[in-house]
Formats: sequence, C-alpha cells, structure tokens
Amino acid sequence: MAVVDTPPIVTARRDLTDSHTLARYLDTGGYQGLRQALTMHPEAVAAEVDAASLLGRGGAGFPAGRKWSMLRKSPISYLVVNGDESEPATFKDHYLVERDPHQLVEGVVIAAYALQVSQAFIFLRGEFALGLERVQQAINEAYEHGALGRNIFGSGFSVDLVVHPGAGAYICGEETALLEALEGKRGFPRIKPPFFPAVTGLYGEPTVVNNVETMSNLPWIILHGGAAFAALGGGRSTGTRMFALSGRVNRPGVYEIEMVKNTFRDLIYDDRLGGGIPGGHELRAFIPGGVSAPWFGPEHLDMVLGQDEVGAAGSMLGSGSIVVMDDTTCVVRAAWRITKFFSRESCGQCTPCREGSGWAERILYRLEHGGGRTEDVDVLLDLCDNISPGLNWPPQQTTICVLGPSIPSSVTSAISRFRDDFYAHVQHGSCPHE
Repeated sequence: MAVVDTPPIVTARRDLTDSHTLARYLDTGGYQGLRQALTMHPEAVAAEVDAASLLGRGGAGFPAGRKWSMLRKSPISYLVVNGDESEPATFKDHYLVERDPHQLVEGVVIAAYALQVSQAFIFLRGEFALGLERVQQAINEAYEHGALGRNIFGSGFSVDLVVHPGAGAYICGEETALLEALEGKRGFPRIKPPFFPAVTGLYGEPTVVNNVETMSNLPWIILHGGAAFAALGGGRSTGTRMFALSGRVNRPGVYEIEMVKNTFRDLIYDDRLGGGIPGGHELRAFIPGGVSAPWFGPEHLDMVLGQDEVGAAGSMLGSGSIVVMDDTTCVVRAAWRITKFFSRESCGQCTPCREGSGWAERILYRLEHGGGRTEDVDVLLDLCDNISPGLNWPPQQTTICVLGPSIPSSVTSAISRFRDDFYAHVQHGSCPHE
C-alpha cells in the first residue's frame, strides 16, 4: 500500500512555530467551530459527534458519542479531560497540549455545551511543564476572548475550565484513579461497579471523561460535519489518528494519518513518516499500541491501522504508541524494562498486580544480568497465567483496573516469539544480539 495523503485534522498547524498563540489560532479558523456549535441545539452537537463515530483516543477506543449518550437522560455534572499521558513511548497528547492548546480548549467548550455542564477540568501530567504553561495561558486568553466563562460569545451558555497538574503517577491515567486524584485523594482506581464515572464520577456526580486527542477533534467535526469525519477511515475506525512512533526507526515522531487506509508498513517505512530502520537492519517485532499491548512481528506489517483489525489479530492500537524493535534489540531487556515500569507504577491495591509484577521483574532482571536459570522461562509463563489466567487478549480481569492484566503482555510476547533468546541469556549470561 502507499500512504494515503489525507489533510491533517488535529495537527493542521504543525508547521507553524507560533501555533500555540491565540493570534495564530484565530488567523487559522480558531473558535469558529465553537461559534457554530453555539448556534445549534446541544443535542444536535452531540448528534454530530455520534455521526462521526469518533472512537476515544485514550486507549480503550470507546465511541465518544456513545459515552455521552449514556448520560443524556440524567443531568451531567462534570466534564473531565484526561491528559495524564504516562505510558512509556506515548507522547501524542504531549504534542497537542504544547503545540495547539487552544484547539483543546475549544474542543472542551464544545463538549461542555453539548453535555450542558458548567464546570470542566483538564488533568495534565505534572511533568508536562511547557504543556501546562501553554494550556493555562490558552485558558486565560480564552476567558479574555469570550470563549470561556460567562455568556460565551453572547450565547447565554457559561462554563468554567480548570487545568489540574497531576503528581506523576501512571495509574492516574485510569479514569477513576484520575478522579480520585482530582478530588485530592491518592490515585487509587475505584471498584466498578458501582463507581462508573457515568454514574458516580467526580465528587460522586455523573461525569464524562474524555482524552485530549478526542477533544481536539471536535472543532473540525462541528465545522465539517460528523459525516465528513466518518467518511475517513473505515468500519468503526473513522477519521485520522495520531501515532507516536519510536524505537529503531530513522524518523521517530508524531504522525497523523488516516485510519484503515494506511498500514504499519506505511507508518514505519515510508520516507515521509518513519523512514525505515537505521543501518539496513531487519525488523524483529513492534508494539502496536503502547507497552501494555501484545507485540506483533514482521508478518503483521501489512495490517491496516484499524481498531477492530488489530484487535482481531490479538493486540490493540491502545494509546497510539508504536515501538519498533530491530535485529539488534535485546527482547529480554525490553520485556524487563516494561515489567519494571509496571511494577514501579502499580498502586498496590490488588495482589496479582502488586506481587506478580515485582516477582516477574526480579526474574527478568536475573535473566538479563547473567543469573538466570532454564526453568525461569516456564516460571515466568506460570506467573503470568496467575496474574491473568489463560494469557489471552483481551486479558482476563483479576484486578480493579487493567494495569495488572497488562503485565503479562510483553513477557509472553517475548517468550512466545523469542524463547531461544531467553535460553541464550541463561547459557551465555548476556544477549546474543550484542
């Protein structure tokens, strides 16, 4: 396949050095989507998002319009935007909050109008220092411009928006842990049911939680119509999507491309995108949707970038992070580092996650550092089966949130594809690819 050149939606201002300023945003059509939305009935705005079939861009891929519709019969109290992008090698939302914060703010106000809420929050990872500064500046400018606050653009609709910095916990990317943190508590995921945010969310009230990229699509959808967005992509995977490409590629970075019409091979190898693998090395494996996703191999390169297609093949597009590993990559080390991250970031509420992640990390450390035993490979698989029985994807849920059942993904992927590498570590005490 050849890359389909679709005009970008959320990264349309990517080549402008001052894209974060109000002046540039207004010069390039900023806040026109909001002005149009305010002339429509709130239900009509929500209907356009429904028609767009916009899947949430935060990882779960739940349709935004359907999430909103779950609450239409009851008054919604709060809108919360999840900007706690904390998974390793995931940096697309980081790009948006730094480069186009007014687009995010406009999308939040459009969503607030559709949902008829008067209070919204943007929860950003605390380490995004520049992003926090620019989002706060955009909020201040939006108030001055009349796009936030009382009687927005003379429409009679009012909403306040607060940006809240997180404390750097990966677990706060889980929406109920985020709500706990927003309430000033420790970021512990809530047991569901009953604490689905749609029913019992922020401060115990019905709450909608959406991702930064999801919100950033709304101005375009309102200006061009949900049908125009749905005409892009294919199946349930409509529109364009941002992908954070990293690892062993010549041109790592953030790329917005049309879903389904492009493949992993296009993204990794096209000269306008990833540009191939350095030094002429061969692809060994790649992670298609964040480090919690099962790995793919070279046989998956021609798979289209679609939510259902990737899911049917046993993985997920998830957070939009694609990590490339070539024939110089130590897969044992990669699995160890991913597992170490999950072990460190576990909130500790659930035994399979708290104990299982630490145990798996110690075994992988032993293998990577020359102290491994042949039986460690089967012990790891048995351990992973206890964390998430069956070792299937989607994983069987044994914990309050999905962090625990995500732990086996990298371990089982590495062992199933490269078992000999593990035995080589045992025999030689080091990686055979170095």
